[in-house]
Amino acid sequence: MATTTAIDFRSLTLDAPLPLDSGRELAGVQVAYETYGELAADKSNAVLIFHALTGDQFVAGTNPVTGKPGWWERMVGPGKPIDTDRFQVICANVIGSCLGSTGPSSTGPDGEPYGMEFPVITIRDMVRAQMAMLDMLGIEKLHAVVGGSMGGMQALSCAANFPERTDRVLAIATTARHTAQNIAFHEMGRQAIMADPNWHGGDYYHGEAPAKGLAVARMAAHITYLSEEGLTEKFGRRLQDREAKSFGFDADFQVESYLRYQGLSFTDRFDANSYLYITRAMDYFDLAEEHGGLLADAFRGAKDTRFCLVSFDTDWLYTTADMREVVHALNAVAAPVSFVELSAPYGHDSFLLDVPALDRVVEGFIA
Repeated sequence: MATTTAIDFRSLTLDAPLPLDSGRELAGVQVAYETYGELAADKSNAVLIFHALTGDQFVAGTNPVTGKPGWWERMVGPGKPIDTDRFQVICANVIGSCLGSTGPSSTGPDGEPYGMEFPVITIRDMVRAQMAMLDMLGIEKLHAVVGGSMGGMQALSCAANFPERTDRVLAIATTARHTAQNIAFHEMGRQAIMADPNWHGGDYYHGEAPAKGLAVARMAAHITYLSEEGLTEKFGRRLQDREAKSFGFDADFQVESYLRYQGLSFTDRFDANSYLYITRAMDYFDLAEEHGGLLADAFRGAKDTRFCLVSFDTDWLYTTADMREVVHALNAVAAPVSFVELSAPYGHDSFLLDVPALDRVVEGFIA
């Protein structure tokens, strides 16, 4: 990854070491963040958006790293479902990432990049860092927290561990724990990175990055974000720029070419070690385990918080059944919760794409 070094990320340095679930502490933590809209005088209109695995703090506007629109440009902005004429939206890059917040590519105490000396982190650690960021911004309570996928994990973790910090929780296309299948897909990606000869045990920052391994990891993960219906409709078995099969191992099919593009373009903006650390954090996530083994106990302190949970019928990564487990846990403690399964052909990525029904749900709940 070579594109982020010239970016002047907006960030703050936490004023105390960050305690981690591993038992270690991380000192001098940088949290890079962006804001959209004006904060009310009484600071009552702040909405914190948590990003997904490969996301970042650039929710709207133009992403200075990629030059593309923010990852939720269709959802966040003036007059949009999360209306920045009414709310101040805050989004922070998670710790462990590579877009300005402290992570494996950051400079460690010895003056060199942390690499694999960076401590293993959890979803709760990510949220803990962002709550510390809010403390420094003087925001005691949020109007809402919102997140999809890994962002939804953070939203649920925030409700479970910091229930006093928000009035509303909107969790989309997410889960309260990773299944064996989820972990298996992530492990395949991690092994692809670590098998790249340029990985060098994570010590590659002064040389060539393990781009091939990272590209394969991204390709494998990207498949899980799509539905079979969506892939068939978009690509089918159509050939790529040819009229007949090559009887070789070039990208004969359009879907092959698409996946190769997704993998290679990802290596321009993301750090391989960050991918290892963030996927490990997601695999460790288990809200029930964190709270004595019973998921309902995770939410006993959040009875005064309003919840809205959204799943998609074609999402086979985090299924509607996964979300119903969270709904049942919230019902068990009499927390106010609404739940909807939306129909969309795009699979897990539906929360990022054009699903008008999601717009209506978000706007109605956030208002």
